[in-house]
Amino acid sequence: MDSHTYQVHSKINYLINHGVKVTNPSTVEISPEVRIEELCRKGVEIHGPVRIKGELTSIGPHAKIGTEGPVTICNCQLGEGVELAAGSFTSSVFLTRVRLGPGAFIREACLLEEEASIAHCVGLKHTVLFPFVTLGSLINFCDCLMAGGTSRKNHSEVGSSFIHFNFTPNQDKATCSLLGDVPRGVMLREPPIFLGGQGGIVGPIRLGFGTVTKAGTIVRHDDPDGGNLLGEAPKGGTKYPFLPGLYVDLGRRIRNNVLYVANILALSSWYRHVRVVFFSDGWGKNLFDGAMRVLNRILEERCFRLRELAGKMDDCINIAEKKWAHPRKNTVINQAKEFKQKWPLMEGLITSGLEEECGARERKEFLDRLSREEKKDYITTVKLFGEETCQLGTRWLKQIVDGVTEKAMSFVPTCKL
Repeated sequence: MDSHTYQVHSKINYLINHGVKVTNPSTVEISPEVRIEELCRKGVEIHGPVRIKGELTSIGPHAKIGTEGPVTICNCQLGEGVELAAGSFTSSVFLTRVRLGPGAFIREACLLEEEASIAHCVGLKHTVLFPFVTLGSLINFCDCLMAGGTSRKNHSEVGSSFIHFNFTPNQDKATCSLLGDVPRGVMLREPPIFLGGQGGIVGPIRLGFGTVTKAGTIVRHDDPDGGNLLGEAPKGGTKYPFLPGLYVDLGRRIRNNVLYVANILALSSWYRHVRVVFFSDGWGKNLFDGAMRVLNRILEERCFRLRELAGKMDDCINIAEKKWAHPRKNTVINQAKEFKQKWPLMEGLITSGLEEECGARERKEFLDRLSREEKKDYITTVKLFGEETCQLGTRWLKQIVDGVTEKAMSFVPTCKL
């Protein structure tokens, strides 16, 4: 037996001797860098074939791995009662009782909060799902934040065969979509969002709480107020000229991206000051650290995509000047010039830590109230907040979103139109 095989067997024996249920030890592979003690929580079940990699991988109590097929985990943190049925999971965090069905393809920087779930064959990357959010089957839902709903029986849902279109014909991904928002969403009191199956949204989109889209609908326009049924009538043979490299909706695209970033910063602040209180157990610190890494990685990704977009503005200007005869021609040219010039200042502001300054007074008052609350689990505690406490917390987070958005957009006033 070579040394690597001996190490693998030793680790599997260690798991078994520490109470982990390993149903088929010969099909479980654990890489040398894995901290084996981080897998040995009470009630953990590992069903082969399973491959576990990454020094940051951590598994919480009563988690079940590979219940319906092969699983590969790399640098993920799993909370209590998480079930990974089958698939590939990389550099992501799954909080209490999250369930992911077979055929999952969960790439880097996903954060699925309590009791979120997906059915079979779902792809995610840089995705945040708030508690209870449910995704059906055969879905591609990268670069989204989705909130809404109050319980497992009243949850936001994405129907099967749904796509978030996050890559444009101009070959950019400045297309993140905000479904609900952070300031109200974290309070778990907003009506759910329902995105009908066999449909899609073309990012970057903003949809408010209570939005319902008809099955088969492709949503291309914002409806941030929410509470509406959205559906598009067929347009028959309508055709529009397509000029590669021209961004006819540049102002909206930039505003939606900045709003998304501001919400991610608000969520980071919520984790830093509020969520951290509920991660006191041994594996809890791993979950908290992992969640902060995910949110930081999402922020880096969004800045990268906007930086990439800013680099395309010379082509946009050139095409608009030479090929686009439209009443909005000068507006788009001015927006492109302004964005190209001011993006470094916008990026500096976004990464400056401004979110810690915005709403500081409201944050202190909210945290003072929180310190006096009886601490139960996170979901129960939030649901027990009084109305005044909820409003105070929402005002704090909204000041972050509004403050970051207003200051960032002040660098590009033509895009505020």
